[in-house]
Amino acid sequence: MAVQKFVTLTRVSTKKQGRSGLGLEAQENYINAYLENLHGECEVIGQFTDIESGKNSNRTGLNEAIELAKDTGAILLVAKLDRLSRSVKFIAELIEDKSIKFRVASMPDADEFQLHIYAALAQQERKFISERVTASLAAAKARGVKLGGRRANAEARHEAVRQKADDNARRVYDVIKSFRDTGTPYSKIATHLNNLKVPTATGGKWYDSTVRRYNLRMNQ
Repeated sequence: MAVQKFVTLTRVSTKKQGRSGLGLEAQENYINAYLENLHGECEVIGQFTDIESGKNSNRTGLNEAIELAKDTGAILLVAKLDRLSRSVKFIAELIEDKSIKFRVASMPDADEFQLHIYAALAQQERKFISERVTASLAAAKARGVKLGGRRANAEARHEAVRQKADDNARRVYDVIKSFRDTGTPYSKIATHLNNLKVPTATGGKWYDSTVRRYNLRMNQ
């Protein structure tokens, strides 16, 4: 059996995280566990690290890791999907690029469809968190709450909870719509949402009928 070659990539967002080594150590643990559970021999031919935001998909370590993986036919391996990039567009393009393969150590059994959904959900959640914080503070200020005190913080938290419910609905709908636009069956969307442990509005499981009703309701 041929030896499987890997190029590993780790990433933290700040120099402080890089100096502490804590974030990098956790990622290396994921990667090592993945490699130890592989069947057959494997070899890590390159290790790269970025200390930069995942919003930037034009990073030195990332670019060099991809180049080496393509040149050698090795598999690009990251601990978690957001360590690769926080851009759905970038990840989708990498999935479609047949000249390179990549794996996510924390999601060893994930297929391309699941990775796409996970990336979309993660990007949506990051966007909504920022929007919730801004909207919550603005709402509290509009009600005459002086920002910075306990009451202001409580008001902001309550507002954030209300908005989170709306955000979750929009987030899942956007993911469903993007795959329905490509003709993906409701049943397959339901299966992958369940595999990724994305709950319905009531905290239950997804079925093809649930996805269909959700899609119709959000389009009304």
